[in-house]
Amino acid sequence: MPKPFRTARRTRRTSIAGLLTAASLVLGVSGCAAYDVTAPADARADAAGSGAGAKNGKGGKNGKGDGQEGGGQDVDCRKAKCVALTFDAGPSENTNRLLDILKKEKVHATFFMLGKNHIAKHPTEVRRIDAEGHELANHTWSHQILTEIEPAEAKRELSRVQEAVHKITGKTPTLMRPPQGRTDETVSEVSKDLGLAQVLWSVTAKDYRTNDSALITERVLEQTERDGIILLHDIYRGTVPAVPGILKELKKRGYTIVTVSQLLSPAKPQPGMVYRP
Repeated sequence: MPKPFRTARRTRRTSIAGLLTAASLVLGVSGCAAYDVTAPADARADAAGSGAGAKNGKGGKNGKGDGQEGGGQDVDCRKAKCVALTFDAGPSENTNRLLDILKKEKVHATFFMLGKNHIAKHPTEVRRIDAEGHELANHTWSHQILTEIEPAEAKRELSRVQEAVHKITGKTPTLMRPPQGRTDETVSEVSKDLGLAQVLWSVTAKDYRTNDSALITERVLEQTERDGIILLHDIYRGTVPAVPGILKELKKRGYTIVTVSQLLSPAKPQPGMVYRP
């Protein structure tokens, strides 16, 4: 369940005169570890300025060379009014209904999946998520708070999902979302070692606290702005019924709904980096 992000000194990458500028990691006077953070627009600007990155909105490849792409349409979020749609903690018994809705609406999303009781119990849904052009992503094996466990255990929490997804689909996620959005320098290093970029969010319906679909819809629409990242959960009863109304209104407002990798393109997600609008 999402809670406020762990407090830490963070730095933001910005594009200066079209050159890449990487923020340095430092330790604050208070002793809090700092980690590198960038917004989607900054990542796109840096990639465009350096001439690097993909030429379309389909994402990139992971470090092992087996393509992990999200989304079936080309989109340039430097021009389009984009918002990324993400779902945490599935797949579940609700996922097929959600996928039916997304297919009907011709929308692709990023699925940050849990291993225990989810990937392990719903491999057919994992295959369908991949087959229908959605983005496969990592939300740890058992939802342990990564900042509260030893680095070796954090690595196991993430690597078990990597292995399980690859076994089912032949693809390895390049994105992860830390439980409750809690990360620090150590988690960033573990993520980097595993080839995983970290993705936080800007919109939450707090659907883990309510089954009121109308309220979930209202909260999402109130918070959504260009280049935002929407966090929902396909495991809760009120969430999936809210999705059609959310999509209809976002489209009415001129939004193009994309995966996280499409939102970042032409930048490619950088392992260890924290992406947050």
